[in-house]
Amino acid sequence: MGLAEDRSEIVFFDVETTVPTRPGQGFAILEFGAILVCPKKLTELSSYSTLVRPANPSLISPLSERCNGITRDAVASAPTFAEIADTVYDLLHERIWAGHNILRFDCVRVRDAFSEINRPAPEPKGSIDSLVLLTQKFGRRAGDMKMASLATYFGLGQQTHRSLDDVRMNLEVLKHCATVLFLESSLPDVFTTNSWVSPNAITRSRSFGKSLPDRGSSNMKVESLLLSSPIMNQCKEGNDPTPPIATCSSDGSESDTVDANIVQHHFDFDRLRDELNKELIQPDFMVDERPIPETPQMSSSAAVPEACSSAFAVLKPDEIFISCLTASLVPLYRGSQRIQLLHKGFPFQLCCTDLKIRFGINPKFKDHAGRPKLNFVVDPSQSLCKVLEACDGIAQRLSLESGSSSGWRSVVTRKDGFFNYPTVRLQIPTAVCGNVAIYAAEIYQKESSGTVQRLLFSKFDTEELGSLFMPGTFVDAVFSLDPYDFQQNAGIRLVAKKLTINCK
Repeated sequence: MGLAEDRSEIVFFDVETTVPTRPGQGFAILEFGAILVCPKKLTELSSYSTLVRPANPSLISPLSERCNGITRDAVASAPTFAEIADTVYDLLHERIWAGHNILRFDCVRVRDAFSEINRPAPEPKGSIDSLVLLTQKFGRRAGDMKMASLATYFGLGQQTHRSLDDVRMNLEVLKHCATVLFLESSLPDVFTTNSWVSPNAITRSRSFGKSLPDRGSSNMKVESLLLSSPIMNQCKEGNDPTPPIATCSSDGSESDTVDANIVQHHFDFDRLRDELNKELIQPDFMVDERPIPETPQMSSSAAVPEACSSAFAVLKPDEIFISCLTASLVPLYRGSQRIQLLHKGFPFQLCCTDLKIRFGINPKFKDHAGRPKLNFVVDPSQSLCKVLEACDGIAQRLSLESGSSSGWRSVVTRKDGFFNYPTVRLQIPTAVCGNVAIYAAEIYQKESSGTVQRLLFSKFDTEELGSLFMPGTFVDAVFSLDPYDFQQNAGIRLVAKKLTINCK
């Protein structure tokens, strides 16, 4: 594929990989496919596809073969990634990258592959993640918004889970979605919001879940996140929220946005409490010893391709380009707005490792409901401080421009005389239903051997939780940056989504 001087083409790409089957096992690229698309006519200009032979063929397990059909024999004579690296770099560098769920998966895999061969990774001119884009613009009318579901919705056939087929299907899905949205925008009074709900859309009924597909215990994680959000707290108080609501995928990470127009707000809390109690009939403190398919470095992607669908990019501080940080106002409820921070136009969360706890959880401090504030103070790295202080400035500027008179509290605290010893505060969110309160962040424990185990709690116990987050302990964290403006105080909260306690 030749290079255009202005490199204005959009490159749709997809990778097929092995699937980790045990903790600490990484991914290996098995296939890379891409098409160059004219941005003006959306026509395919050229294409490239190749199988890739991993350094360790034993990573191609039966589970991997079931996911994409790529066997060890199929890649036995294929080139290694090092042998195709020049072509891949030539295709991707300084072009607009596009694909389905590429921010959380494909981009990470490509960068990791270049890192493994000690080569600089290509950088995009811009990125278009169709999962994020379509979730925001097209709603949930096609169900879970996976590529297979979208293809079925538009009658485009079955997804093959092969790179070149998938990128071409991705482009066709975008064309179909764009056409529907264009037609709807021409007659907004005729195409009502009812047209957003399809027979396979995931909705929630007044009976709290009767219309949900059977997803097992993951339902509890989805509903816990909904209940823990400020939006749902307002709902319980009788207000009528209208913004999008974040849900989480089967692995507990935040996932696609559900349009509030298709979410019923009146839940059967007694039924939910019964379900929570079923989940919580366990010993006071226990360890879930099921394997967690994740890299030791807390990779910014989920464990398997299907499980990493998310409307948020999870990035390390070093992966953040300060010049690409922006902020926008999004609707909240009753006409109010909140600030949302964006990186390259998309919402994001941060993933940080080895954060040293300076101050643990103090049960003396209470929230507005009288419960202990579950937060702890850590020492941030220089790169994390740089990102947080840049976000602080951007969000504060937008807050002032939007007319707020609240005093701004910096997310990074620098005490007088201790400027070189900054701190940040991480909050552990809770989900509350009736008299039941649970932790809404996933909490893991990593032994010195490298074994990672999830901690499950049967009750809300601040002392027990505090014993885990002691000063001097190191934690890995995935957290969101949530701007707030409440009672003349404004700033950014760092809300933990996943915490891994390192037992060194």
